[in-house]
Amino acid sequence: MASLQVSNTLFSSSSCRSSNRINAAISVPKLPRIISLSPLTKPKQSSTIPVEMLVPSTKLLEQNKVDDSGNSMVTAQLYAILEAVADRVEMHHNLGQQRDNWNTLLLNSINMITLTAATMAGVAATGGAGASLLALKLSSTLLFSAAAGMMVIVNKMQPSQLAEEQRNATRLFKQLQREIQTILALRVPSENQVKEAMEKVLALDQAYPLPLLGKMIEKFPKTFEPAVWWPSSHSRINNNVSEREQNTNKMEKNGWNEKLEEEMREIIEGLKTKDIEDYMRLGNLVLKTNKILAISGPLLTGIAAVGSAFVGSPHGSWAAVVAVAAGALATTVNTLEHGAQVGTVFEMYRNCAGFFKLLEESIESTLNESNVEKRENGEMFELKVALQLGRSTSELRDFSEKSIHSRMDGAELEEFASKLF
Repeated sequence: MASLQVSNTLFSSSSCRSSNRINAAISVPKLPRIISLSPLTKPKQSSTIPVEMLVPSTKLLEQNKVDDSGNSMVTAQLYAILEAVADRVEMHHNLGQQRDNWNTLLLNSINMITLTAATMAGVAATGGAGASLLALKLSSTLLFSAAAGMMVIVNKMQPSQLAEEQRNATRLFKQLQREIQTILALRVPSENQVKEAMEKVLALDQAYPLPLLGKMIEKFPKTFEPAVWWPSSHSRINNNVSEREQNTNKMEKNGWNEKLEEEMREIIEGLKTKDIEDYMRLGNLVLKTNKILAISGPLLTGIAAVGSAFVGSPHGSWAAVVAVAAGALATTVNTLEHGAQVGTVFEMYRNCAGFFKLLEESIESTLNESNVEKRENGEMFELKVALQLGRSTSELRDFSEKSIHSRMDGAELEEFASKLF
């Protein structure tokens, strides 16, 4: 019995040690408590997010679709205007070349006809008789008459001026084309920009028409007027002085200040008193000269035709002298008018005066905008004005100071605002 008890004791002790050894071998670290996912357990505080905050609402999606479709429609409209402008650039370029060829061909043709007629009149006066005298007289008279009729038509049309109009239209349409391309490259266009681009296209079409019959610009107006190729709405001026005075404390915003405003007003004064006035004077002078030349050419050719008809009569020697001299003078006048392209010079003066008028209205409309934040940035606006006048910004400021001093001293401003024209 004693042996059995000892063996039982030893067995129990050894089994206890082995169980302890096994427990130590398979023991694992205690994991942190995890919140039970059982549906029976309820969290202490609800942290659920509404579905409406996670998923965009139907109204918001519809609004975004409407905005995107509206923007795409405005962009498509501006691209359509851009295509029309590019087409007009090509048309005006081609017409400009065509009308320049007209000027050259008609000038040479009329001069050759007139000189041939004068030669025939001189030959007939040297001793022609009978049928030969009649043939020379008739040929000379017909040629002088044809030259006079051609001169009337050409002087009415002024092909050199027509060519210059198309060159100006090409340049202005190219400028508008670049403006639209810049808008499309920088930002999504707005409806106002589309409307403004459309108005500019229509204004250019009216200022520089393509057809001749019924649409041609008057070549001999009563008075010289600057060319106008911008929309009339561009020159609307808000003269609300009280609002401007109330916003003087905001003048340091958006690049504007009182000194810059004063500088721009002096630029306007300089444009009015010097640049625009000078080109108006020169334009009126060229207009009068062109009128005199346009009347003198056909008149001299008609006199030559009448003189050639009396060659061989009792006073045939004097008739021949009149025919030859008038024919030579008519050729000279025609060459001076169309060879020197007086009509082109007239159109250049119209365009230059119109450029200064546009710049004046642009500055006035900007200064009369009472809300400074709605204006173009002052530094950028000053840079653009300086470039348009062919000056640096420092030269522009110097010009405004000279203008102020000349007005205070009562002296006339001798310097022009622009250095380009």
